[in-house]
Amino acid sequence: MNQLRITTVQNILHWEDEQANLQMFERQLASLQGQTDLVILPEMFNSGFSMSPQNIAQSMQGSTMSWMREQAKILNAAICGSIAIEEQGVYFNRFVFMRPNGVFDLYDKRHCFRMSGEHLVYSAGRARLVIEYLGWRILPQICYDLRFPVFSRNNNDYDLALYVANWPQVRRKPWQVLSQARAIENLCYVAAVNRVGLDGNDIEYSGDSLIADFKGDVLSDQQDRVSVQTLSLDLQVLQQFREKFPACEDADDFSLVVV
Repeated sequence: MNQLRITTVQNILHWEDEQANLQMFERQLASLQGQTDLVILPEMFNSGFSMSPQNIAQSMQGSTMSWMREQAKILNAAICGSIAIEEQGVYFNRFVFMRPNGVFDLYDKRHCFRMSGEHLVYSAGRARLVIEYLGWRILPQICYDLRFPVFSRNNNDYDLALYVANWPQVRRKPWQVLSQARAIENLCYVAAVNRVGLDGNDIEYSGDSLIADFKGDVLSDQQDRVSVQTLSLDLQVLQQFREKFPACEDADDFSLVVV
């Protein structure tokens, strides 16, 4: 499948209120049935970026997982975003990629944001993941991961990188620049999805969700407003560019050791 229709959803998040968030997103997604292949929600879309996982974390059999499964089936599209998960007393900031048939892939955030104390309450992931979906190879990443290019290095194994985030307004420039940089250096599309509004700690988020192509050109910019945008990406165009400009063939060889 050369074309992939992706929908980026940028919204205010209700602080630690799963029901309000899921109802809000459900209303927003209702019109997308048959209109998209992949819906991308922000980091911790059902709660906001809370450092109180005891208030928000669920098991893998929890209500948010059930909601994602139901929405993917209704929309006949994959739906993804991150949620707080608890397993045997350990908490993870976990990216879930739910397919329409109920099969899902999981990625645990590798780089926990120490400036908020995330590394003290959530356990860091250890494995990089590439998802196969509709002929596309997709790399999921979460927020602070954006600052670490080695972990997202393209070994000619993915076509689209997803960054879901709660990235504060005070650091909006790095968000914009690094999202485009990851696209350029990895010769891939990037979809970077953030939130807007204030959270429960009075931290402001300016959104700036964007989709960039392999040259770093911004194809979609949601700026600072609540919005839902759908864009079609072309795999053939990406492959043709890689053939004409095969910079990845000159990349330095290295092995990534995760400790």
